[in-house]
Amino acid sequence: MIKSMTAFARKQAQGNWGRASIEIKSINHRYLDINMRLPEVLRLLEMPLRELVRKHIRRGKVDFTLRYTMGSVIDSQVVVNNELVDEVIAAANMIDKKLKATQPYNAMEVLRWPGVMQLGDADISIAQSEVLQLAQQVLAELNTVREREGQALANCMLERVVAIEKLITQLLPRVDEVLQDQRVRLQERIKELKIELDQKRLEQEIAIVAQRIDVAEELDRLTTHVKEIHRVVTVGGAIGRRLDFLLQELNREANTIASKSIDTGMTQLAVELKVLIEQIREQVQNIE
Repeated sequence: MIKSMTAFARKQAQGNWGRASIEIKSINHRYLDINMRLPEVLRLLEMPLRELVRKHIRRGKVDFTLRYTMGSVIDSQVVVNNELVDEVIAAANMIDKKLKATQPYNAMEVLRWPGVMQLGDADISIAQSEVLQLAQQVLAELNTVREREGQALANCMLERVVAIEKLITQLLPRVDEVLQDQRVRLQERIKELKIELDQKRLEQEIAIVAQRIDVAEELDRLTTHVKEIHRVVTVGGAIGRRLDFLLQELNREANTIASKSIDTGMTQLAVELKVLIEQIREQVQNIE
């Protein structure tokens, strides 16, 4: 199944262990980049949650936000980390001296420093377990959205791939038409100049033109790459990078065809080909 990198999901749960809500947003990114926002009391869950995200998502920029309010079953006795308080105050005083000015700060600012306020012997294992289950549910919902969006992107891409195949079938006979036009033009030019040119020499000139505008190899490679795109999209999975590479190759062949063109119609077909390739590339940027 093809997945989009752009999605959003949010769920919440509550019980006597507390109330938690998890919000996950993902957008396109070259690699997997996870940004975690967790309350200090559940900071120990960061690594398990990161591993959980990695199991569900392979690529994209992920913003994971957890909000939590403690419940009645958890001992909420607050303990102040006095050593950390001393360090924070000492650091603040040192900065005041360097600035040569006293910056006002109060007790609440110190208490808000990460790690200063801690739970006593609170047993939050129940809350941790519930939050992990909630995270599983949110990630499952996120993947459902990503798969739905991914299928829509795949359909858009395949429509353009079919259009590319039609252009390929138009380009090959166009080369023969261009050669025939060149033959006629050469013959007319010879008549205008009133010069003698034997048939063998005329055929040599036509052969030189044919070699210069021959795009059979490029069209063969285009056909091969298009078939591979069909196959990759059908197989699904994490195919974004593979498709990105194939589109680079498609664009390379399209540029070569355009550079070899000596005919307006052929050039127009090459331009249409490049437009379709770019449209597919834009869709691929959002595929995992």
